[in-house]
Amino acid sequence: MPVFETAPLILGLVALLAYLLGAVPFGIVMARLFGLGDLRKIGSGNIGATNVLRTGNKLAAFLTLVLDAGKGGIAVLVARALVGEDAAQIAGFAAFLGHLFPVYLGFKGGKGVATFLGTVLALAWPVGLAACGTWLAVALSLRYSSLSALTAAALSPVWAIVFGRADMAVLALLLAVLIFLRHRSNIGRLLAGTEPKIGKKT
Repeated sequence: MPVFETAPLILGLVALLAYLLGAVPFGIVMARLFGLGDLRKIGSGNIGATNVLRTGNKLAAFLTLVLDAGKGGIAVLVARALVGEDAAQIAGFAAFLGHLFPVYLGFKGGKGVATFLGTVLALAWPVGLAACGTWLAVALSLRYSSLSALTAAALSPVWAIVFGRADMAVLALLLAVLIFLRHRSNIGRLLAGTEPKIGKKT
C-alpha cells in the first residue's frame, strides 16, 4: 500500500474525476462512429475491444483498446503529477471502477482488461509491460482473450513485487479480483470448452 499523505477531500475529488473518466464507454462510442450498431446487442454484449473486434472492424477495436487503456493511464498520470503517488493509485482504481460500473450506462460496463493494463502501465511501466507480455503470450498461444486477461491479472501482484513495487501489490490484487469476478461467465465457458477464440464473430 502507498503511504496516504494527501487530504481525504482531495483524494475523494481525484476518485470522482477519475471515475467519471473511466466511465466513458469508448467501445460504444467507436461502434457508433463506425456504424457498427449497438455494441451491447453484438456478440457477447460487452463494451470492450474484444467484442468490437467481433464486428470485424479491426480499426474500431484497436481504437477502443487504446482509449480504454488510455483513460486508466491518463487518470494515474494526471493524479500523480498534480497530487502524488497516493492519488495516482486512487485514480487508477476509480477509473477501473468507472469502466466496470459506468454511470452513463446504468452501471453496466465492461470487464476492464484494457483499463487494467493502462492503469498498471502508468503506475509502473515494468510491471505493466510484464502484464501486457503475459496477456500477449497466452493470447498468441491459446487464442483466448479471457484466459489471457485472467492470467495477466493473476500474475500482476507477483510482477509488482518482482519489480520492486510492493506498494502497488494490494491495488494489483484488488484489480485482479474484480477482473475474475467480471469474467465468471468466461471462466464457466473455458471450463466447458465453449469460450470463443480471438477474432471469432460469434
